[in-house]
Amino acid sequence: MVEEPADNPYVHAPDTSFTPVEELDASAAREQVSQLRAAVEYHDYRYYVENDPVVSDAAYDALFARLDRLEDAFDLHDENSPTQRVGGEPLDELETVDHVAPLLSLQSSGEREEIREFDRRIREAVGDVDYSAEPKFDGFSVEVVYEDGAFERAVTRGDGQQGEDVSANVRTIGSVPLHLPASAPDSLAVRGEVYMPRTGFQELNERRVQRGDDPFANPRNAAAGTVRLLDPETVADRPLDAFFYDVIDTSADLGSQTEAFDLLRDLGFRVNDETTVVDDVDAVLDYRDRLMAERDDLEYEIDGIVAKVVDFDAREQLGSTARHPRWAFAYKFPARTGRTTVERIVVQVGRTGKLTPVVLLEPVDVQGVTISRATLHNAGQARELGVTEGASVEIERAGDVIPEVVEVVEGGEVGAFEMPDTCPVCDSEVVQEGEHHFCTNASCPAQLRRSLEHFCSRDAMDIEGLGAEAADQLVDAGLVESPADLYDLNRDELVALEGWGERSAGNLLDELDASTDVALATFVYALGIRHVGTERARALAGAFSLDALLDASVEDLQAVEDVGPEVAEAVVSFFDIESNVEMVERLLDAGVTPERRDRGEELEGLTLVFTGSVPGYTRAELTELLETHGANVTSSVSGETDYLVVGENPGARKQSQAAEEGVATLDPDAFEERILSQL
Repeated sequence: MVEEPADNPYVHAPDTSFTPVEELDASAAREQVSQLRAAVEYHDYRYYVENDPVVSDAAYDALFARLDRLEDAFDLHDENSPTQRVGGEPLDELETVDHVAPLLSLQSSGEREEIREFDRRIREAVGDVDYSAEPKFDGFSVEVVYEDGAFERAVTRGDGQQGEDVSANVRTIGSVPLHLPASAPDSLAVRGEVYMPRTGFQELNERRVQRGDDPFANPRNAAAGTVRLLDPETVADRPLDAFFYDVIDTSADLGSQTEAFDLLRDLGFRVNDETTVVDDVDAVLDYRDRLMAERDDLEYEIDGIVAKVVDFDAREQLGSTARHPRWAFAYKFPARTGRTTVERIVVQVGRTGKLTPVVLLEPVDVQGVTISRATLHNAGQARELGVTEGASVEIERAGDVIPEVVEVVEGGEVGAFEMPDTCPVCDSEVVQEGEHHFCTNASCPAQLRRSLEHFCSRDAMDIEGLGAEAADQLVDAGLVESPADLYDLNRDELVALEGWGERSAGNLLDELDASTDVALATFVYALGIRHVGTERARALAGAFSLDALLDASVEDLQAVEDVGPEVAEAVVSFFDIESNVEMVERLLDAGVTPERRDRGEELEGLTLVFTGSVPGYTRAELTELLETHGANVTSSVSGETDYLVVGENPGARKQSQAAEEGVATLDPDAFEERILSQL
């Protein structure tokens, strides 16, 4: 246990009515900074490790703010100050560092016979032993090194010999000590597991879903991805925690795992309360069964237990292989089935403003894939299935890809899910259209992010270098509030963004410049009008000029093949919104030139259907190319179809229909020779 700092006025009931900074001299400031650092570090220990704070959050915040201000005012910065937990400057890259000692993996199995065989080998080699039984955390392993009691560095496991230096990020984790007590050994290297608590993970995913980002698959991926980020400030904003479970190297004299845990606790490291010592393999098995039954009640993910020989002399006799120590074994839990619990139901806002309920789940293994979310089509489906928070549900991967809730096994304790009256992102009014709900604010940040991503996608304006992450950056920085703003970007604004340089900024500006010459059909699709995909965009571009499309009535639009009332209403509604018309006008003013491209006659009267992919082309590119030269590309096989083009990974249904209708099929080579060679 870390001792309370002696004679420190900022530990109990601290007086936060501080003397103004400008009235302090340098000596007084240094003394106060020293006291504040010691107090804040102690409060961090009581909060993160002991879970027993001795001051209020308001008092802690006041102490922290005072420390931060003094360090700035008197240039007393220290990389191991508690103020560094909020994150520092972005990193250019993660450097590779050698480990103090090899970080080996563990022998592992989910079979009882295997751990009994492990125990038999141990006893044959060294006789009776006690085992340290510990949870096997499903997190991210790190080595943390201290010199003279101060945090020196943190390194990922990597290949076991070397890892990435993630010191700036690990410093931000509250349960990682930055200074050790005076009793600490001169040198110490410890191994721990960085993880994301379940509650924090669900809250992080909820924020990501609401802003239109994909959620993390599971807490381990979230923790691992966060620790490797190049921006410590972002890391500090995410809910990471850590447990410590091994002393890798030290100048202290240790004889057992029990002594190692005692040392870790005495120095202020967070050691898991479930760790215990047992005297035989049967007790290890009982421990494993107990933790497996209780795993869903823990605030952290575990995927098994670890049994380690307690005595270090016995460990030395047993030795290690090149890959793992012979004195430790990981007894893993079986993979979860497709049954899990609904943690939360949140609402995601798409690029058209459509609100979609998303079920955030206790991560579950389904056919070898970890599932942590499932999408519901609308609020009606949630009510029909009876999906509520806390419900036990059965999950399946539809088509082995998309997770779906297929059954509620046991209902939750909260009431039926209802769509919100206001947008969860921008708080604008939500309207219902049929079974679906939509945000009415076209400038909603969630819509804007996904609209930009859609606008720049390959089938739209084809602007490389502007995917989801870049779109988020531009919106968050306030540089883009409409796709038209993309064409006003300048090099200095882009270079100022994290991760951007002169080259990447120049490449994007070149891409934007090259995108201005565009087919009208592509431009219409890029606008992101609800219900208007690539095929309908081509139909509309074939029937109207851009000016005529802006003024078209519902009746005019319905005269176009495959444009029904719903699509026509969506197009008219889109251009009835003044900001959308203004966006189109600004795009034209920026030099974007949508052109109606006349159909050629080389393939006039030819009707084709595709199944599978043709190497070198997207489906949209092929369709535009063929239709530009007079062909018709349809989505279903009929007696009017001339050829079915069977590419890579084709579907069986269209091939079966082609056989029934007597439609000829072409593989990619034959398609190239017979059709594309004519163009």
